[in-house]
Amino acid sequence: MPANRIHLVRHGEVFNPNQVLYGRLDGFHLSDLGKLMAEKAADYLMAGDFKVSRVVASPLLRTQQSAAPIGALAKLNIETDARLIEPYNIFEGRKLSAKTASVRPHWWWHFRNPAKPSWGEPFVDIEKRMMSAVQELAASTNGGDLVLVSHQLPITTLSRRARGLKLFHNPSKRRCSLSSITSFELVDGKLIEIDYQEPALGLKSTDAGAV
Repeated sequence: MPANRIHLVRHGEVFNPNQVLYGRLDGFHLSDLGKLMAEKAADYLMAGDFKVSRVVASPLLRTQQSAAPIGALAKLNIETDARLIEPYNIFEGRKLSAKTASVRPHWWWHFRNPAKPSWGEPFVDIEKRMMSAVQELAASTNGGDLVLVSHQLPITTLSRRARGLKLFHNPSKRRCSLSSITSFELVDGKLIEIDYQEPALGLKSTDAGAV
């Protein structure tokens, strides 16, 4: 029997004092507030009518740390799946804004096709690997609720596909806050979004550095 529901959990606030785009760079861990946010997400998953039976996270440190309180409360080991990772991006390690880009003409070529996008992993590739992970992990889970801890753009991409929206979008309009939980069901192989929650919404966090 496959998983009943799939919950995509975004990591908590990252310690990023220079507010660079951290992408897949090593060493970017949760801030103290980020750890509290991760605990809020874990508490939410334990308090409802969920039965968390499996927890899988992206290999990056911030997602592993965000998965830890869920695993601890559910008494489960954290598994790792590379398909849940943050997309690659050529601007990793840099501050990125309209102002910084405007004074660096050698960057302009990378913005030639925002719909793809041309500066990093294409949306269609993100959707393909995320859907593959969801389908395969759900099928190999013995009932209950499958929790996948990932990143803003992969979760947003999967959600937009499930809701029939174009994958190309304005990053500032994403509905995927820190430690948010986007829930799905698989019905006849089709991914259906059923809920979206923000357990850590009341905490004043800084959401900077996501791809």
